[in-house]
Amino acid sequence: MRAEQITDPIAFHGEGPVWSPSWGGLRWVDMLAGDILTLRSDRVERRHVGDVAAAVRPRSRGGAVIGVERGFALESEAGEITALSELWSESDIRMNDGGCDPQGNFWCGSMAYDQRAGAASLYRLSPDGRAEVMLEDVTISNGIDWSPDGSLVYYNDTATQQIAVFDFDPVEGLSGRRVLVELPDGGLPDGLTVDAEGCVWTAVANGGAVHRYRADGTLDGIVEVAAGKTTACTFGGENLDRLFITSSQEDVDTSADPLAGALFAAEVGVTGQPVRPFAG
Repeated sequence: MRAEQITDPIAFHGEGPVWSPSWGGLRWVDMLAGDILTLRSDRVERRHVGDVAAAVRPRSRGGAVIGVERGFALESEAGEITALSELWSESDIRMNDGGCDPQGNFWCGSMAYDQRAGAASLYRLSPDGRAEVMLEDVTISNGIDWSPDGSLVYYNDTATQQIAVFDFDPVEGLSGRRVLVELPDGGLPDGLTVDAEGCVWTAVANGGAVHRYRADGTLDGIVEVAAGKTTACTFGGENLDRLFITSSQEDVDTSADPLAGALFAAEVGVTGQPVRPFAG
């Protein structure tokens, strides 16, 4: 299966696509430009929100929660952005990918700009504004999503070359870490999403592809993407039956990879789960 190109290569580091009817469809980030992109029928809108726009999810009251360079920010229904207190002062670490759990908490993880091992953490932002470290000794915190029944969490620390799975408790968080799959051929797992059947779709950052894995770790499908650095994926469309895929130009020779930074989509024959909003 091969994905269709949807936009020109407009993002330097496209990441974190998410579909929400509350904001009229698909948004994703041009992370290192600090911009949130919105797909319209005839154009792509771009809004600058900070030095880094790591991840974005809708809020149940309207607006959005955003992972920014050193923590979190909240967008009101009217579009005003309020930064929360920074979680660290070091300038060599930034937020990366994130998502919301079934209880409405926003999880977002960090990474060092130089990608040094163990420098990052995974954080949980509660609806009351309290941020906690939920996982330490991470290198490149990437995709995170929950099983349809909310009992499992799938998580990518890209440097491990593995998709991890945890048991999930709404209060205590993560436990019982084990390996769902080690990607073949040194594959680097990036953003991920879980479909309505409980299967895991992960972008392969050095593979120009998205892989689908069953809950037992069996490879069950590959979507080829005409951009080598494939970064993240999500289900969208009115029926949540299109897989949208982002890509990046970061550290890419765009003369050899001219579609790097474009948005892609594929009809994959299954549906995704509705986006879980932030309850704060």
